[in-house]
Amino acid sequence: MSQTPEIQCEVRGAAGVVVLDRPKALNALNLAMVRELARALDAWEKDSAVERVVVTSTSEKAFCAGGDIRTLHDLGKAGRHDEMLAFWGEEYILNARIQNYAKPYVALIDGIVMGGGVGISLHGSHRIAGERYLFAMPEVGIGFFPDVGATYALPRLPGAAGIYLALTGDRVGAADALALGLATHAVPSARMAELTDALTRRGALDDILAGFTHDPGQPALASERGLIADGFGAASLPEILARLEAAAAGGSAFAGKLRQTLAVKSPTSVAIAFEQMRRGAGLDFAEAMRTEFRIVSRIAHGHDFYEGVRAVVIDKDQAPHWRPAALDAVDPADIAAYFAPLGADELKLAS
Repeated sequence: MSQTPEIQCEVRGAAGVVVLDRPKALNALNLAMVRELARALDAWEKDSAVERVVVTSTSEKAFCAGGDIRTLHDLGKAGRHDEMLAFWGEEYILNARIQNYAKPYVALIDGIVMGGGVGISLHGSHRIAGERYLFAMPEVGIGFFPDVGATYALPRLPGAAGIYLALTGDRVGAADALALGLATHAVPSARMAELTDALTRRGALDDILAGFTHDPGQPALASERGLIADGFGAASLPEILARLEAAAAGGSAFAGKLRQTLAVKSPTSVAIAFEQMRRGAGLDFAEAMRTEFRIVSRIAHGHDFYEGVRAVVIDKDQAPHWRPAALDAVDPADIAAYFAPLGADELKLAS
């Protein structure tokens, strides 16, 4: 068993069980947690007694609400960019490890799953949504970008739903997650502990899961999927905005809300996220992670991330001063520079 109090990793019967246990921080990931999970995955892949990996949480509120953004902000403000990038580099390598893992990787997600939490769940083979499941990639609201493999995963969601989630940061529950493929199964919250126990016993994984799944009901976005597909399926950001404005003028309250949502996000982040989605559809997972490390290496030296964390997390005035302040002031050449290769500093993934 691991000795890291914020994450426990131990073999229980047929399963390597990971318990996220940093409830006061909503299980936000730090470097020690990333390293301990990576160590456990390496050990369990070679252990013939371990049939599957099961990842769960002690918190009723959150599976994992992201990375430890405040710590990363403080490192950057202190000029310790190498330490910031060491966290993101190891996190991204872990995301790729999970995506390529040789054994079933079962994430039991009953609560908030955002940012870094998405990175340690979405790329696994089985994503089990409880009734409290709440997914979002809200990074554009803090001057960041949807990372941890979102470059690969979100463009592959049906009906431009991933582009919608990346640009708006909107939250979706279990029923929508199941409909979009973010989750593979839905299970009642009251049965999650029982399911965890069942997964430690030997037997066919699909048969075990079949005994717990239920219908989570009608997806909240069902009536808006056509508008999302049309609006966010446009070939450029200005065209997305134009389509949303036209839909709002035609009486769509949902389109009007989306337009207002986009207006308050970091313009640079929204432009980066759109370009990510455009490029990501044609990248394999490894190249998507290298792309994200290129982006984060530039964001660490920029303005909007620090301003966004100040406004949302530190001062909580919800009044960030973005540079530039409007989407039409964003220079396409500046956005392209975020995606340029890093040379010797590229993310190094195992072959």
